[in-house]
Amino acid sequence: MKLYTCDHCQNTVYFENDTCLHCGYSLGFDMRTMDMITLEKQGDNIYCSVKQNNETFYYCNNAAYGVCNWIIPAQGGPGFCLACSLNRMIPSLDSEVNRGRWKNIETAKHRLVYSLLRLRLPVEKKQGDEENGIAFDFLADSSPGERVMTGHDNGVITLNIEEADEAERTKHKMDLGERYRTLLGHFRHEIGHYYWDRLIRDSPRLNDYRALFGNEEADYAKALETYYQNGAPSNWMQHFISPYASAHSWEDWAETWAHYLHLMDTLETAFSFGLEIHPENIVDNKGIRAEIKRDPYETDDFNRIFSWWLPLTFAVNSLNRSMGHPDFYPFVISEAVSRKLKFIHELVIGLGKNT
Repeated sequence: MKLYTCDHCQNTVYFENDTCLHCGYSLGFDMRTMDMITLEKQGDNIYCSVKQNNETFYYCNNAAYGVCNWIIPAQGGPGFCLACSLNRMIPSLDSEVNRGRWKNIETAKHRLVYSLLRLRLPVEKKQGDEENGIAFDFLADSSPGERVMTGHDNGVITLNIEEADEAERTKHKMDLGERYRTLLGHFRHEIGHYYWDRLIRDSPRLNDYRALFGNEEADYAKALETYYQNGAPSNWMQHFISPYASAHSWEDWAETWAHYLHLMDTLETAFSFGLEIHPENIVDNKGIRAEIKRDPYETDDFNRIFSWWLPLTFAVNSLNRSMGHPDFYPFVISEAVSRKLKFIHELVIGLGKNT
């Protein structure tokens, strides 16, 4: 994620801010420039930039609920931003609990869409493109016996809204023995299934994919049943980013895809802050030294990106431990997993150059 500042007072602001807390000016994210715009009101919900007033904007319709700060050009009339236009079903807003959960969901989903746009991946809504589009359904359980399952099906990503509740999500995390479980992680995993369909399924890279991730034609239902009965193999860390990745080729792809997005967005944040890792009092610190002086989204060489990642996660894990928290990044990346991440990077970067 980039580092943003208010155009009026140069105060640092977060990606989710709709108001500068220093000067009080309105803020909106413009996906065309991938930048935060400081706004002045021109009329009924119409705004212009404080830097130039030759273009006007509306806030996304979901700004009225406090869940979106993206802006759209006013000439098209009021409507939804790209991120919110992907929604097909949202929770009932009669409940304050649901409104809070929806806000948490949108925060994570907007960060997902930001990363997809930075990678120049196709992001199209399902309405108008049923075959290739994306849709999100945010649903609640109708009864204890009828659970909503988070997952992906032909471009539709379904999320059980209880995942937006920290206590419930932590309970699931402990019950399933997971070391990492977040809303953003869910979205990044499920969108990975979607992009497998778009980028791999009918592509010339299918055989290259199989050489790394295995044959996706293996019976998926049977593979999951076996995984939930027996768990991951004892040597899973040598070949997979997580135990669940060992269940099936598709899950290996989705888990690795999610971690690729984790890696890219975190490194962009580190780059925006000018972070450098130079441990003192260590004679040979080459393995845990990094100067993140280039935007990872603009870096072709994955080996260079990976050389930044390990020192950064080692440093941040150490900071977390100093505060008594679990590791920020509780994963070990083996050589086999590194090759899979490199494959995804080269695939996506190559696609971006051709668009």
